[in-house]
Amino acid sequence: MKKLIRRLSRVADSSQHDSESIWNKKRIPAVPEGHLPVYVGEEMERFVVSAEFLNHPIFCELLKRSAAEYGYQQRGGLRIPCQVYIFERVLETLRIGGCELQLREMLDSISDEL
Repeated sequence: MKKLIRRLSRVADSSQHDSESIWNKKRIPAVPEGHLPVYVGEEMERFVVSAEFLNHPIFCELLKRSAAEYGYQQRGGLRIPCQVYIFERVLETLRIGGCELQLREMLDSISDEL
């Protein structure tokens, strides 16, 4: 048993230094504090989103649609039923502090898409 533990610890130690290691290729990037991973569309594209956006009306609408589509017992991360390109536009508009009119138009386009 001790031999196995030593062998596994050496493998773990070597993977920290080898950037091409299989361990590093499979590792999902860490999520910064104050953010959460969101999976969007049928492609399940991963986005890391600021938690501050969750209270915004457009995000609230997306969360309502997520609950309606997938329920509240989602496993493996929050899924958003939205086209990826629309979600990218929503995020960019929120990041730059876009006007309420732009966000309302996006909300309407999300309603049309779903």
